[in-house]
Amino acid sequence: MFFFNKPQGPVTWLVVGLGNMGDKYDHTRHNVGFDVIDLIAEDLDIPVQRLKFKALTNTADLGDEKVLLMKPVTFMNLSGEAVEQASAFYKVPPERIIVISDEVALPPGKLRIRQSGSAGGHNGLKNIIAHLHSDAFPRIRVGVGQKPHPDYDMADWVLGKPQGADRKNIDDALDRAARAVECYIKEGPQAAMGKFN
Repeated sequence: MFFFNKPQGPVTWLVVGLGNMGDKYDHTRHNVGFDVIDLIAEDLDIPVQRLKFKALTNTADLGDEKVLLMKPVTFMNLSGEAVEQASAFYKVPPERIIVISDEVALPPGKLRIRQSGSAGGHNGLKNIIAHLHSDAFPRIRVGVGQKPHPDYDMADWVLGKPQGADRKNIDDALDRAARAVECYIKEGPQAAMGKFN
């Protein structure tokens, strides 16, 4: 599926999956960003487990670009600390930092790719915007669906594990999101948005 090779030269892109570390968070709605990074890593047979910049990382080549895959270990609402450190170290500008996160405003399995924008109430994105002093970074949002009724606690919803049709739709979306990362870097934002939105 992917065309990554052994890394050459300096890192030119960051691909950041948002989530929370720890077994109890595995495969929850809030951890879809981690799941996408894991899919890319599995496809490349490169474990994302080198602790650097407050994140688990590994590097891969995508066409002519060297990409740093990142899973921040700071907990979701402090993700910006990891992104800021890596961005400063490699001098990667915001427009080359792709962030993958969950989105409750989208139906389960729907993808939304944007080149920039607000945090939309997502604490991980909010923290990255604060640390980069910019909202001009691309993001791939994976729909996880609305909570079932207004009284349902939002934290319980996003930290829950989807079941049944929702699980299947989200799993399909994770695969598409991994391909969307490749498309965005190799073919540009318009191509990625056209194919995957």
